[in-house]
Amino acid sequence: MKRPLRIGITLGDLNGIGPEVALRALRRLGAQPDIRFVLIGSPNAIAPHLRPANHLLLWDPTPHLTPRYQPGRVTAEAARAAAAWIYFAVRACRTGLLDALVTAPISKEGFAGAGIQFPGHTEMLAALTGTKQFAMLLFGGPLRVTLVTRHVPLAKVPAALTKEKIAEAIRLTDAGLRWMGLRRRRIAVCGLNPHAGDGGLLGREEIELIAPAIGAARRPGLTLAGPVPADTVFHQAIHNKFDAVIAMYHDQGLGPLKMLAFDSGVNLTLGLPIVRTSPDHGTAYDIAGQNRANPASMIAAIRWAIRLARRPNPWKK
Repeated sequence: MKRPLRIGITLGDLNGIGPEVALRALRRLGAQPDIRFVLIGSPNAIAPHLRPANHLLLWDPTPHLTPRYQPGRVTAEAARAAAAWIYFAVRACRTGLLDALVTAPISKEGFAGAGIQFPGHTEMLAALTGTKQFAMLLFGGPLRVTLVTRHVPLAKVPAALTKEKIAEAIRLTDAGLRWMGLRRRRIAVCGLNPHAGDGGLLGREEIELIAPAIGAARRPGLTLAGPVPADTVFHQAIHNKFDAVIAMYHDQGLGPLKMLAFDSGVNLTLGLPIVRTSPDHGTAYDIAGQNRANPASMIAAIRWAIRLARRPNPWKK
């Protein structure tokens, strides 16, 4: 008999809604004979929330860390614990103890306050796995969106864009769509400027960076369009003209996605040798500890982790 699939779920910042949505999601998913869900974190992270059921396991890899539960507060001790849980979870995935990883939200402010030199999960996971080329693919409802730049101030986005980064995002998205089971891969690439630059009148990034990157990324079986104005491309995507959109910066891509799938979006990290998904929301400190967080996004992230763990990972060597 095959051993059960083992899905690890890090609890994130315990002062946010991560532990709550993780437990609520697993309760709704229920026991599954071929799957073992492993919560990764401290017992005091789940104590204030729903108690785990018989089909759940709790692994505390850092018993020396006992962060206090202070709902709605950013604390360095919670951030350090969350980072340690991620570290051990990644090691477990790489050694085969876990088949996939789902991460509950962390606090970027908390990481910075604790002196942790990563702007977020994505960069930390890439560093821990030695991954040089990676991207965030976020999806929900009819949209799939990959970001070329992630947590970069808007004023610095143009300087952060390069032909290589844009082409890399296209290639990663192509492989990611195949991993997700899409046979047809029609990818639209956003322009950076209004009207995709209007032939250079409103900016030259489309001419000098984006169009050459699209040309460099072309390959058989992949349909590419762009640069497409960002104010029309998402309308076209939700009406089935495109299977994914490459956005140049964070809010360009996530504004439309969250409008359509705020409670059900999933984040998949492309390029990693492990399976990693997460809910597409943050710590939601404003409702932490009130027992009213919506677990829909976490449920979707867990379901996708299960699906992808059963398929060959294109980046696992």
